[in-house]
Amino acid sequence: MNQSLDWKEMVVIEPTGSAEEDETAQNHANSRIPKPSIDLTEEAAAAREAEGFETASEGEGEGESNGEEQPKDDYYEDALNDDQLKQDVYSFGYLFCFLLKQRALAQANDAKVEGNKLFGDGQYESALSQYELALQFAPEIPSSEEVRAICHANRAICFSKLGKYDDTIKECTKALDLNSTYMKALLRRGEAHEKLEHFEEAIADMKKILELDPSNDQAIRTIRRLEPLAAEKREKMKEEMIGKLKEMGNSVLGRFGMSIDNFKAVKDPNTGSYSISFQR
Repeated sequence: MNQSLDWKEMVVIEPTGSAEEDETAQNHANSRIPKPSIDLTEEAAAAREAEGFETASEGEGEGESNGEEQPKDDYYEDALNDDQLKQDVYSFGYLFCFLLKQRALAQANDAKVEGNKLFGDGQYESALSQYELALQFAPEIPSSEEVRAICHANRAICFSKLGKYDDTIKECTKALDLNSTYMKALLRRGEAHEKLEHFEEAIADMKKILELDPSNDQAIRTIRRLEPLAAEKREKMKEEMIGKLKEMGNSVLGRFGMSIDNFKAVKDPNTGSYSISFQR
């Protein structure tokens, strides 16, 4: 028996799934829709700003004006490195100069010691050369003043042994320029002055020694011995001066029929000065 079915009477029955299946299907559909990479809502922007995020426009504004800008931390680090380099170079240079001067000072001492040996053997000329070599080695720095003063004083005594008293005086003066209280240099210069009959200068050096050492017997004895000689020399120099003046006077007065003999010099015994009187 054929029964015809009227399509109007047909009802389509859709399958109904569980709530869990519906949620899975919805999630699958949502995953196929691309999500925006940046949340443009005002709340999200505020949150990002609070957390310290920087947008592309903010980051590009500072770096694009002059190309790539060196980070400030790197700049300060480079500056510190430059200062450290300068300090290292200065320290190295100072140390290098110090070592050179110390080496030169050691060479000066060696030459001085060799000069002392030669002097002890009576080789005064050779000793002079060694002391001069020591002076050339010794740098002109405060720490070398003692060595240089000794070398000048030792050269002075070498010249004294050779009878060159003018050179002795010069070397002693150089030693005293470096050390004004160098008593040996004062003594040797005083002795050289005495040899050249510079009695006043010799007495002056002995008096300087007494200022440094009031009980120095040698200086006291020398002053006592030289004072009469100095007075005698002064008198002799006065007589020589009067003699020269007499010669000059005769050459002038002769034109007027007179001579220096018409004038007489009279010495005052109290003051030692002279007065001139005219006699016909």
